[in-house]
Amino acid sequence: MATRQPPLVPLGDDESDVALQQTPWRKRASLSSLADGAEAFLARAGFDRGPWMAVAMAAGIGAWFALSTSAWWIGAIAAGLMVPLAGLAKWRGRDDRVHMTGGLLAIGLLFAFGIALIWTRSEMVGAQTFERPMFEEVEGRILERIEQPAQDRVRLVLAIRSPDDGDPVKIRVNVPLKDADALMAEGALIRAQVRLMPPTAPMLPGSYNFARAAWFQGLAATGSVQGDITVIEPAKGEEAPIARLQRVLSSHVRGELGGSAGSIAAAFASGDRGGISEADEDAMRDAGLTHLLSISGLHVSAVIAAGYLISTKLLALWPWLTLRVRLPVVAAGIAALAGVGYTLLTGAEVPTVRSCIAALLVLIALALGREPLSLRMVAVAAMAVMLVWPESLVGPSFQMSFSAVIAIIALHNAEPVKRFLAPREEGRLAWLSRRTIMLLITGFVIEIALMPVVLFHFHRAGVYGALANVIAIPLVTFISMPLIAIALIFDIIGAGAPFWWLVGQSLDLLIGIAHFTADQPGAVKLIPQMTLGTVLLFVAGGLWLALWRGRARLFGFVPAAIGCLILAITPIPDLLISGDGRHVGVTGEDNRLLVLRDTRSSFTRDNLLELAGVEGEPLPLPDWPGADCSRDFCVITLNRGGRDWHILMSRSRDIVAERSLAAACERSDIVIADRWLPRSCKPRWLKADGRMLSATGGLAINLADESYRSVANSEGDHGWWRGRREDN
Repeated sequence: MATRQPPLVPLGDDESDVALQQTPWRKRASLSSLADGAEAFLARAGFDRGPWMAVAMAAGIGAWFALSTSAWWIGAIAAGLMVPLAGLAKWRGRDDRVHMTGGLLAIGLLFAFGIALIWTRSEMVGAQTFERPMFEEVEGRILERIEQPAQDRVRLVLAIRSPDDGDPVKIRVNVPLKDADALMAEGALIRAQVRLMPPTAPMLPGSYNFARAAWFQGLAATGSVQGDITVIEPAKGEEAPIARLQRVLSSHVRGELGGSAGSIAAAFASGDRGGISEADEDAMRDAGLTHLLSISGLHVSAVIAAGYLISTKLLALWPWLTLRVRLPVVAAGIAALAGVGYTLLTGAEVPTVRSCIAALLVLIALALGREPLSLRMVAVAAMAVMLVWPESLVGPSFQMSFSAVIAIIALHNAEPVKRFLAPREEGRLAWLSRRTIMLLITGFVIEIALMPVVLFHFHRAGVYGALANVIAIPLVTFISMPLIAIALIFDIIGAGAPFWWLVGQSLDLLIGIAHFTADQPGAVKLIPQMTLGTVLLFVAGGLWLALWRGRARLFGFVPAAIGCLILAITPIPDLLISGDGRHVGVTGEDNRLLVLRDTRSSFTRDNLLELAGVEGEPLPLPDWPGADCSRDFCVITLNRGGRDWHILMSRSRDIVAERSLAAACERSDIVIADRWLPRSCKPRWLKADGRMLSATGGLAINLADESYRSVANSEGDHGWWRGRREDN
């Protein structure tokens, strides 16, 4: 007898949903809904591919620096290619997925291209450094001469034959100013005794990476001339005309106007910052005014704007031309020539080139009657710079320059700001008041945008920079720079002296503002513990705020808030150990930094103080009552994390009885030495001797959680890193 089947009962709506969840169709529906939601979000939030394409290219370049090995680089390129291909395969031909498909395709390809671009650039320009310090007599051709009168020296970049294998290499040497005569120009052949060193790796985690900068400059070594220099063959007119004009112009300006004002005027006129004193540099930095010394957007924009306005007014006086051509187009062409000429004259540095490209795009937009200020314009400029100098992405100049411009454009494109600045019936005082308020707000926004970048690279930032810039920017833009141009023009007929006096007064005021601001209590904020992950959170939040529209942009505050939280809870390292093991800094025991060795090197001292977040002169450990120091060793006990840490540090390279050393190591938690210690030395936690430090580089140690960061952690297999990789 057949088995009776139960009757079929229709499922209710809730039961149907449960049943569907058990099928693949439900999963496909979920993916489709997710794609629909993403597409709707992109359309609602104003997705513009242009800026995000630049971000993707920058992300690829940054990923190459952050990832450690070639296997990771290849994998990242493959991932960048697979994501857009998957999206293209799934949604090809669907008009409702056009934003998502096109966006994934462009972003994925540019991410992969960014990695391949910087990898190729590194292989093409990177130079293998010397293996050891050398004292040699070399003969070389001068490729570049860099004037630095404030440091009482001239820097020469030379092409020589390597003392090791005879291959052509490029080196950079310092020559005392008194020994550098006019015959040592580009193209001259010289002979000299030089002391050469391989470009140094970062002294500590987070320190300036000169080895990386030298790698992309193609420098195999740097050093100084010892003794006399013989000019074998003078330059035969090989010096570049622009370089010669730059040097002549800089000397002329400093001759007409002495002191600090003359050095800054020379920087504005020719881009030569070599005459600016260290005290003025520091004051400008702590006052948030360093950007005024680096020829960038402010200066190029001022030159181009002046060229545009002056040419427009002068051309309008010619009726025949006015009736036959569009004056904005002609004026834009003249202003473009002025901007390009100023960029070349001042050295064509990355911020200057970026600013020139952006200004040229503004001129094109004005000539065509289009909106001149847009994030697409910034994206084109950024991609142009990255295409030529992809390594500039990881430098502070690129990051600060583009952060400021993006912040300005995003702020002024916001609807509340547009309404605030919209034309209305009002008096001159009210109009000026609104512009002044907007200038102050813009200054604050720029300071907020720049602070994470500044703290990451320099570990300190000026707090009152926005207030100082309210006075300094108009002073430089509308008074100092026009006066310099007028003075140079009147110098042709020998009548520029009164204008140079006015230039000096305006620049003395600028320097006075910098020193006054920097000297105020709390003017500088020290944050030594900003890590790469933390700064990336701020960058992600800032880009999200700038590139989206509407309420969607508010999500950018989330990563920024997380970054602030991480920054607040990240401790300052208890111990800082240089890569050679000679220099040790101890924090948290005094208002000053305790150091193992007193040093006359400002580079070493500044690195230790910056990474410790301490100002003032460091205190040598032998002078600290809590340290027990002999001729050979220092012993100090630190209480961290609820326990005592006993630290043994070597002070000399004299031979010590192995048994005594082993006993001392056994009583210590950490042993630090600038030489290789015997295997019998076994401290309880860490032996940071020459063997370990040759692989790790400098260390920053946190005792409370028993962890440390090393230079090697961020270097990987990149060509400029000369240490051995850690296995742990």
